[in-house]
Amino acid sequence: MFRSVTIGQHIPGDSIIHRLDPRTKILSALALIVLLFVIDGFVGYGLAALAIALVVRASKIPGRFVLRGIRPLMVILVLTLALHLFMTDGRVIFQFLFLKVTWEGLIRGLLMGTRLILLIIGTSMLTLTTSPMQLTDGIETLLRPGKRIGIPAHELAMMMTIALRFIPTLLEETEKIMKAQMARGADFQSGGLMQRAKSLIPLLVPLFVNAFRRADDLAIAMEARGYRGGEGRTKLRELQFQQHDRIALILVAAFSILMGLLF
Repeated sequence: MFRSVTIGQHIPGDSIIHRLDPRTKILSALALIVLLFVIDGFVGYGLAALAIALVVRASKIPGRFVLRGIRPLMVILVLTLALHLFMTDGRVIFQFLFLKVTWEGLIRGLLMGTRLILLIIGTSMLTLTTSPMQLTDGIETLLRPGKRIGIPAHELAMMMTIALRFIPTLLEETEKIMKAQMARGADFQSGGLMQRAKSLIPLLVPLFVNAFRRADDLAIAMEARGYRGGEGRTKLRELQFQQHDRIALILVAAFSILMGLLF
């Protein structure tokens, strides 16, 4: 299950999406997030899904791999749908005792589920096509104007990038610990929801120990390489907007404005 998480993973490539400036992809991802919360309707989500599908196709990343990122969210999606089904007033489809399933709840639940799916797929494309180093440079450059008011741009960018980078690593560690404990007789599958939640508690201690050990190793490695923060640091490759970046930003802005006006 943990191998299905795509956020934080990076797949090297030479597609047009991979070659875009990281700032272009970050701004496009932010525009997508805002857009998905502005539009409200299946037609609007359908057009947004079409745009995301075109990006996935242009990135040359297999669609099955991208869709794998939805699998870990199935519990959240089902819970979201169930809450809207039973908690939204409207025309009753089915009633059992005090539980009522309404048309309005069904539509609202499907809309929210679709929004979550598009958010996950759209934002995962950012990390799948952008290396951690590029993400750090892009975030730092975008946050640089905030240094005038005391925002530590470099440190924030480094922190966010490291957090994204270690999501797959920590999930892999969790899977290894689970397999090791299952080999010793631990049971994570049987029982009800509360029983399964309690059975996961023994995972937390070794997971936290490994996480702190990795953080300590990373800090020592950074200090050994002379890392002292962002002040006075230079870059081997400075970020520069190319013609395809300008075209991409114009297309994203035009699409966002059009969707905002229509929906």
